Amino acid sequence: MTVHQPSRHAARLGEPSYVWRAGQERRLAMIAHWGRLEHARAILDVGTGLGLYLARMAALAPRLERAVGTEYEFERAQEANLRNDALVSAELLPFPSDSFDVVLSHEVLEHVTDDVVAAREIVRVLRPGGRAIIFVPNRWWPFETHGIYWRGDYQFGNIFGVNYLPLPIRNRFAPHVRTYSGSALRRLFEGAQSEIVHHTQLFPGYDNVVQRRPALGRIVRATSYALERTPLRVVGLSHLLVVQKRSRV
Repeated sequence: MTVHQPSRHAARLGEPSYVWRAGQERRLAMIAHWGRLEHARAILDVGTGLGLYLARMAALAPRLERAVGTEYEFERAQEANLRNDALVSAELLPFPSDSFDVVLSHEVLEHVTDDVVAAREIVRVLRPGGRAIIFVPNRWWPFETHGIYWRGDYQFGNIFGVNYLPLPIRNRFAPHVRTYSGSALRRLFEGAQSEIVHHTQLFPGYDNVVQRRPALGRIVRATSYALERTPLRVVGLSHLLVVQKRSRV
């Protein structure tokens, strides 16, 4: 099995999905359900990384006519075989308004320069009645998964407790990435053009634990998924937000 080392952009842009396992498959099922992929004719994956989600979304959309991914990092865009005009930022999507039935933003908004502008762009390119599926880090997850800066050096890995610090202090340790409370995330998409259809928090799939110690991993996974049906979901790893563009009157 290929072991991927953190890329030189890991601190600023995060790491894409390199492999496809149960955790990704579970999120794909959520994307298919809430995005209504069976009816989609045009889909967009903003910050597609290596294109893993885009390819599988396309496979689940029998009426699909157009599947597009955009990416900010040149090396990832090359590996995903994206066209040169797909190398763009989330704040300036090169598509006409009302272009897509489904827009996916999977762990991307926390890395962009201006998340307010990026959210507006996502809504703009949706067709009326279309849906955006948004995943971002939850501030109340006990670990900062994007690493921190300590004495000027970037420390890659899961760092306990950083996100529980007051934001001005937290942002000194992690100036390279945002983390969101539920209210902060919803505010990005509040407005006349869109409405919130669904919002919850998700726990990780613990795929590495399952791979190393299957019995223990399955117990941990089942327990954490059960917590998603309780108020304790507020400390989950990620938010899942589903936004629908309002139809014009």
